[in-house]
Amino acid sequence: MSSPLRPNSTPSGQHGVVLLEVLIAVVIMAIGLLGLAGLQARALQTNASSLQRSQVVMLSYMIIDAMRTDRASAKAGTYNIAKTCNVPSPGALSDNNKQVWLQALKDNLGNTNDTCGQIACDAAGNCTITVWWDDTRAGGGNQESLVTTTRL
Repeated sequence: MSSPLRPNSTPSGQHGVVLLEVLIAVVIMAIGLLGLAGLQARALQTNASSLQRSQVVMLSYMIIDAMRTDRASAKAGTYNIAKTCNVPSPGALSDNNKQVWLQALKDNLGNTNDTCGQIACDAAGNCTITVWWDDTRAGGGNQESLVTTTRL
């Protein structure tokens, strides 16, 4: 007479299968969570880069608006500056506006030697504003630039 199988007994080849399934599920979940954390970190970087670009556009329009209020001086070339990363000293109205603009660039984009501005206007009132900044912290390229062209 053969002995009946006990209800709690398992065949000898299946010990630890459930533990192995749980281990595989934990590994898959860990890989997924690591991927999610990487995605979140990259999203934060691109968000910071987007914020810097928005600030550059806003600050470019700030100096354009200042030049529009002082149109005669802008057309005369008093706002023109070559690429500079140094905040100028105050003086005439155009010098004060350039000082405020370059200081705002430094305050919003990082007070480094990579945060620079340039203004070039001609006698017809065609102006080109160029801003350079370091975007490595935000996940962008080393040196980013934005050129804004307008007519006063």
